[in-house]
Amino acid sequence: MKRWLMSLRHAMHGQHRTVLPVFALLGGFFLAFILLPLIGILPHLPADTFADWTGPKVVSALLISLAAATGAVLFLTVFGVPLAYLLARYEFPGKGFIYVLVHIPIAIPPVVAGILLLLVFGPYTVVGGAFTAAGLPLTDSIAAIVLAQAFVACPFLVIGAREAFAAIDPTLEQVTATLGRSPWEVFRHVTWPLARPGIRSGMALAWVRAMGEFGATAVVAYYPHTLSVLTWQRFQYAGLSGTLPIAFLQLVVGAIGVGIAFALARQPRRVTGDGHRAAPGAEAADGVTQAGGAMGESSTAPMARDATAEYRADLAAVVKLGARSEPGGPSFAVDARRKLGSFALDIRFETSSRTVAVLGPSGSGKSLLLKALAGLLRPEAGHLAAAGQRLFNAADGIWVAPDRRRVGYVPQQFALLPHMSVRQQILFAAGGGRRDDAAAFGPGDDCAEGGADTAAILRFLDLEGLADRYPQELSYGQQQRVGLARALVRRPDFLLLDEPFTALDTPLRFRLRRDLLRILSRLDLPVMLVTHDPAEAYELAEEVVMVAGGRVLQQGRREEVFASPASARVAALLGVRNVFRGRVVSVEPGRVGVEYRGTTVSVPVPDGTPMRAGKLQAGDAVDFLAEPHRLALDGGESDVPLPDRPAAAPPPSDGADGVAMLDGVIDVLLPQVSGMRPVVAVAGEGAPDYWECDSVIGEGEAATWQVGAPVRVRVPGAALRLLGPPECEDASGEGIRRRGGGADAIVVGGGDAKRYPRFR
Repeated sequence: MKRWLMSLRHAMHGQHRTVLPVFALLGGFFLAFILLPLIGILPHLPADTFADWTGPKVVSALLISLAAATGAVLFLTVFGVPLAYLLARYEFPGKGFIYVLVHIPIAIPPVVAGILLLLVFGPYTVVGGAFTAAGLPLTDSIAAIVLAQAFVACPFLVIGAREAFAAIDPTLEQVTATLGRSPWEVFRHVTWPLARPGIRSGMALAWVRAMGEFGATAVVAYYPHTLSVLTWQRFQYAGLSGTLPIAFLQLVVGAIGVGIAFALARQPRRVTGDGHRAAPGAEAADGVTQAGGAMGESSTAPMARDATAEYRADLAAVVKLGARSEPGGPSFAVDARRKLGSFALDIRFETSSRTVAVLGPSGSGKSLLLKALAGLLRPEAGHLAAAGQRLFNAADGIWVAPDRRRVGYVPQQFALLPHMSVRQQILFAAGGGRRDDAAAFGPGDDCAEGGADTAAILRFLDLEGLADRYPQELSYGQQQRVGLARALVRRPDFLLLDEPFTALDTPLRFRLRRDLLRILSRLDLPVMLVTHDPAEAYELAEEVVMVAGGRVLQQGRREEVFASPASARVAALLGVRNVFRGRVVSVEPGRVGVEYRGTTVSVPVPDGTPMRAGKLQAGDAVDFLAEPHRLALDGGESDVPLPDRPAAAPPPSDGADGVAMLDGVIDVLLPQVSGMRPVVAVAGEGAPDYWECDSVIGEGEAATWQVGAPVRVRVPGAALRLLGPPECEDASGEGIRRRGGGADAIVVGGGDAKRYPRFR
């Protein structure tokens, strides 16, 4: 008691003392209300209590109660657990009614339940008479007791099992299906092991309830006596004192049953690779040093082995996992249409590129597209094909189930199976667990089917030291790598990656992107990547599909899309700066005059862009972008020139391109490594527009160029690029394929030789 009070005082430290003591007082009163009757029997127990337990009537009643309660639970498990699974996983007409129906045995008195059972199973009813004629009476028999106990105890098992199934993330089952597992295998290897603790707890609680049932049992089967009926009989003929021994026996049996229920509901503690015991729900920080730093992403040491022979051998082994598609075969053909509430998915495109990035904002339908290709979402209309395989065709009635598609699928949350270690996850994906549950593989077991591939991919993705750990013991980035390893070891015909690098720190993200690029460049394997990161899309994909609102905005080679965004919306998704709207005032061959904030700017329209100058008319609204690296600033009233631009990008001069001058003020100076970057506010009707310039103000000029200083933005025609009209952003869903010239490029990533367009 003293220790409990100290713990309570410690918990209350720093809390609202005017509230918690009241809660403690009320809660303590309630505990006393429960505890006092339970322990109040002890002083009144007669000396021959335990001797009374061994009497023939008590032993017989106890055995009958145990047998009947066990039979009732088995009956409920066989018929109730499937119903609980349907209630947890499917929507169907009448589901709400069934769920209420399952709760009714709790709401009615047990005696009433017994009367209702007599009306159906009594000896003079159709059902009861048939069983009686067959020699199996459903009244005054152990079978009748089983029926009564099953009826009153069914809510405990069905509701408990339903909650256990509902607590399982459906993504775990969906991703397991993409690993080639049939629905029965998914249930056996994933659903049942994860729901088993909750189901076992429900079984124990139902068993306890069945053991204590009296009212319904007394109505349908007063004989043979159960413990509850015998207790009532004792109370009638021997009074309170004669009933206490058997009442205490029921109390002990009930307490043991409740304890078993709580014990069964807990997941077993697992042993980690180094022999330490770790709870599955433990934070990843527990034991972080046991495998070379579980939380650390090991982003420096692995790089040192990039050039080793072992690394090259592992890379070759991983590359073989994807060498399944025929060279030059089709990549993706998508026409996915489905209504999901207020959201309409209508994505249509076709590509022969091997690596495709789907780029768009959150809620645009990117992940739904991957689910449709993986077989986890069935469109209502259209068709789907990948790697030369027809996966779905509404007109022909074709639908390939997810377990029959050889697809490598990595969802956003990875969907790692919490009851399998890293090694078991990968063996399971490789098919090593098909002969038996993959959880049966012990630490270090690489002799099963798929073991060689597992060992190679564990080494390649630096997971070897974590092979015997469970997902709950891994950091977020480590879980991500396990998901990628599981997808590759599947030997897929096509690969789907949903935001694969968002959780990683910068050094590891660069390293894994480089590793993935090495793999993809060697795989003859169609890959679709979903991402929010334009740099990631440009680096990893040959072709980019821009989506928003469930529709395609633009599709094309990465160089074309980044160089010539189809609309202001696409430009914004690509992170393009300096996108503005104006109105056409003149149209000339290869050039359009656009009125912007009282100034006319000359925008070139090169051949190859979908919007030709001849299709525009004076008065049309158009969007255009201004490339920041081609802009320059002049001093305003002070006429003090901005510091010289870098030699690689000299200030433009007046010439054939035409230079427009926009008056504005410096709104903010963005801190950069080499100095401060100016952002100029240009006034006009409504809110001002903000023009960013790549001119860098060094520390020496910081005193000259201050926020609020008037400046003039020099805008040459060569800096401008015409975008699609605002109506290009309508809901047509047809997609716009741009054919533009190359964009200026810059070198990013330190010494990396890759070159990227200027989209930041």
